[in-house]
Amino acid sequence: MEYQDDIIVEILKNSHTIAIVGLSPIEDKPSNRVTVYLQKAGYRIIPVNPGHEEILGEKSYKSLSAIPEKVDIVDIFMRSEKVVPIVEEAITLKPRCIWLQLGIKSEEGKAIAEKHNTAFIMDRCIKQEHERLMKSSEGCADIPPEPMS
Repeated sequence: MEYQDDIIVEILKNSHTIAIVGLSPIEDKPSNRVTVYLQKAGYRIIPVNPGHEEILGEKSYKSLSAIPEKVDIVDIFMRSEKVVPIVEEAITLKPRCIWLQLGIKSEEGKAIAEKHNTAFIMDRCIKQEHERLMKSSEGCADIPPEPMS
């Protein structure tokens, strides 16, 4: 299912906490730039990166299942072939939405999410969509997906 703008606006307006899977601490990486934008936009960010204790001033978790609080959106910065196990884990958190960044696609992940009545947006930048739909004042450059191993 391709989500219309009004549904995406509803997701963005009614979400407060976003888990960023594959968040890099390196400032010029797309995941870092998108996350900084989301923090400035007022979202609570939860980094998910097993290689770091803290990123952008927030405690980083080794996995989604280690997060002890409610997550509204799971934003994934991982290669398409790594998405399915992340989606399977994300479903256990019962997020409002699972979001795959630009260039990241998974029809299998989509089927899993939709089977659990979870919105699934793929191949779209959450920062760009937020700016476009929520009329944010910050500029947005095209941000390609970040290849993660």
